[in-house]
Amino acid sequence: MSTAALRRLGLVAILAALAGCAARPDAHAPPFANKPYAAFSRGAAIRIAEGEWRYWGSPVIDGPADDEPVLSPPALQERDNAGWQEVGLYWWIGMNAGHPEDRWTGKHDAAGRVFPRAVNGSYAWSAAFISYVMRMAGAGPRFPYAADHARYIDAAWRAAHDGAKHPELLAENPETHAPAPGDLICAGRASAAHITYADLPTRGYFPAHCAIVVAATPSELSVIGGNVDNTVALTHVPLTASGTLLHRDGTIVDPRYDWFVVLRVLYRRD
Repeated sequence: MSTAALRRLGLVAILAALAGCAARPDAHAPPFANKPYAAFSRGAAIRIAEGEWRYWGSPVIDGPADDEPVLSPPALQERDNAGWQEVGLYWWIGMNAGHPEDRWTGKHDAAGRVFPRAVNGSYAWSAAFISYVMRMAGAGPRFPYAADHARYIDAAWRAAHDGAKHPELLAENPETHAPAPGDLICAGRASAAHITYADLPTRGYFPAHCAIVVAATPSELSVIGGNVDNTVALTHVPLTASGTLLHRDGTIVDPRYDWFVVLRVLYRRD
């Protein structure tokens, strides 16, 4: 066979390999997170979230924070050097390959263009952060990775009620289910600020925010969320005497957030 023919065969093989990689939904993640090499671990998820929190300076935000950015803050860590790259890592690893958001960073769109600070809200990354933590902790292909929380909240509700796929995640009523470390708690935002568990499944997009529980006492949770005041922050969330987010009559304990669902994560290893 001629040298030219061998080169053509080599090129074809390379292109085929690249096409195969592009077709894999998990192509962005490292091999140990794809396979994964170890069982999906509660401890790993918590430690990964805490490690990212420390990366951002360990902020504790217990005021009325929101993952909607202020239009003209004095500084945005997500746009600083070493901030926007870390957000880009959440998008790249957290999303399945082929999502239009997978090439975003903390200040760049999919084409690598810097977007204005005033439109940061269109590039909110709190769901990408949760997806990143779950992927790195070993959730593998069974977790419903998504650019918005609504998608995996609905997936968790269907898994709990309809026997749908994605059994790694089950939606629980915050009036009766006490969150445990490693679980996710979610609140509606903006137009969905007063959404309730009874409104699920929505079967469509709604603005929300979820955070991972990293510690719990009888009276409060410590949760870590992404894109809270444009950083990864820890927040303390008060509980009822029975350890739930809502009282039995539906009244919420936390005056800042309408936590409306607990997503119970089914880890393979504690």
